Amino acid sequence: MVGSVHVNGAVNGANGTEERLDELRRLLGKSDGDLLKIVSIGAGAWGSVFAALLQDAYGHFREKVQIRVWRRQGRAVDRSTAEHLFDVINSREDVLRRLIRRCAYLKYVEARLGDRTLYADEILRDGFCLNMVDTPLCPLKVVTNLQEAVWDADIVVNGLPSTETREVFEELSKYWKERISVPVIISLAKGIEASLDPIPRIITPTQMISSAAGVPTENILYLGGPNIASEIYNKEYANARICGSTKWRKPLAKFLRQPHFIVWDNSDIVTHEVMGGLKNVYAIGAGMVAALTNESATSKSVYFAHCTSEMIFITHLLTEQPEKLAGPLLADTYVTLLKGRNAWYGQMLAKGELRLDMGDSIKGKGMIQGISAVGAFFELLSQPSLSVLHPEENKQVAPAELCPILKRLYRILIKRELPVGDILQALRDETMNDPRERIEMAQSHTFYRPSLLGKP
Repeated sequence: MVGSVHVNGAVNGANGTEERLDELRRLLGKSDGDLLKIVSIGAGAWGSVFAALLQDAYGHFREKVQIRVWRRQGRAVDRSTAEHLFDVINSREDVLRRLIRRCAYLKYVEARLGDRTLYADEILRDGFCLNMVDTPLCPLKVVTNLQEAVWDADIVVNGLPSTETREVFEELSKYWKERISVPVIISLAKGIEASLDPIPRIITPTQMISSAAGVPTENILYLGGPNIASEIYNKEYANARICGSTKWRKPLAKFLRQPHFIVWDNSDIVTHEVMGGLKNVYAIGAGMVAALTNESATSKSVYFAHCTSEMIFITHLLTEQPEKLAGPLLADTYVTLLKGRNAWYGQMLAKGELRLDMGDSIKGKGMIQGISAVGAFFELLSQPSLSVLHPEENKQVAPAELCPILKRLYRILIKRELPVGDILQALRDETMNDPRERIEMAQSHTFYRPSLLGKP
């Protein structure tokens, strides 16, 4: 297969795939005949696609690498999803032939007829992610026993929502107590928690992993970027950034890079994680505005002007050199507004097709991370210890008071004391300041609060 191109787009041999694999194996101390073991924990859209990308690129080197996915067993596929999945299978000749060859097609026929119940881990083995059934993946090796999946893994990919990361990695720590060497962990999670005691600070998924599993921070990396999982697997050109220690981020960036998926590297892990969570906050509001104004380009642009000014304002609180994050933050925000699940969620709320009491885990979409991020950011930025000088009233106020959209989203989504339609009042309030003034304010003062990211 040297130099050949597979139907799924994976290129072998010609672009040095095996050489990159061998290079990473050497770095991890692997000898001949010793498998490099990679496991993705969690099987949401991005976690499943990430594992499938690795499987497509490296899975045929069976003597050198093993790629697996862990997900909980027992999640049933409902009848309507099974019917849709059947239609997807029959619309793709390559998928149809593959299932027939694997003697797996009949069970999808039976599920379509209601004569059989499919399970999420079962269909994942055939290449179908429950949160993304319209995009068939390659078949994946699925493990439902967490201890079996991770106890000797060399690289662990965190594909869990941030709200589940701590709990699962506390469980993992029990299996790693007797390990001589710790694994390398790549976190894909975008979300944050707020800690208010003893000082207000943000807790990111990589920090949760370190404290929960006892893994040194130099072995934990974050990978994120302006991309949509299904489009990446369909070979749309994309880029991402892997952040963390020099020892691991540069070789992993090289290992993960593919012709259609360019991976850069950066040392500033925590700030990039926080930015990944921040854009989800404002994406929900963007979806609301789009639905409430019948996709008015004018209203959406007004919202974008105000929400980006708030994000820039918050960025100045979080980092000493915010200008370095402007491009990545805006790019990630843009793609999320175009097609992300958080913007979709805001739209569905505004249209009345979803309700807040349905929770933040939505069928066919997975976890809506922006909801918990709204609560975390508002609670943090409401702390008096972080107060800044109000530009007009000449008094100290909590930063959240200068972020009217964040404040409205908190009252709608977390406190549930305002209707969804009230988000428009944040745009139509004639007392609202020009967003330019908020940016100028952030740029003209010493706003940086290193304590927010746990720095002295």
